[in-house]
Amino acid sequence: MVAAEKDQISFTVMYATHNAFRRDLDRFAAAVDAGRAGSPEVAAGWDNFKHQLHVHHTVEDAELWPRVEAAVAERPADLELMAEMEAEHAVLNPLMEQVDSALATQAPDLADRVGKLSTALGDHMAHEEKSALPLIQEVLTVKDWAAFRTGMARAQGPRGAATYIPWIMDGVGDEGRRAFLAEMPPPVKVINRVFLQSRYQKRHYWGS
Repeated sequence: MVAAEKDQISFTVMYATHNAFRRDLDRFAAAVDAGRAGSPEVAAGWDNFKHQLHVHHTVEDAELWPRVEAAVAERPADLELMAEMEAEHAVLNPLMEQVDSALATQAPDLADRVGKLSTALGDHMAHEEKSALPLIQEVLTVKDWAAFRTGMARAQGPRGAATYIPWIMDGVGDEGRRAFLAEMPPPVKVINRVFLQSRYQKRHYWGS
């Protein structure tokens, strides 16, 4: 008897979120290079970046990695990967605090600190995409992934989602927008177009 094929988890939203973090740090670096690091728009962009990263990693730590760890309890190499994910998360807060300090004083090494954060976060996300996501695809179910997504939605709440959704799609091409919105409840597409997008754009995160 042929075993039923396992349903595939869609990582569209995960990749979109990672790309939004990469985009924001690129914009931050560009703002620093242009001498705009002290502007209110950069401060607002940075505050939103920190919030989004905090929510993302907090929910991963609470809702995602424990499910993976339970599924690979007898697999030492995979448990080591989970430990690496946790360790990489722990590195990021001190780096953001260093950026906070440099931004508050407009320290001359702000660009270096943003660069270190960008490298650390970029390396972590690449590691997650290369190693952790395939493991998740192997050992978790679509139902497990839906529980993680539910935890993320709960942590964001309606007000958080009102920023998260247009933030994800900021600067994204038509294909990426369609793919992301296809993962959302149907009303989100209309709500974003009518209300959320314009409200988000008025904040001018990172400036021009």
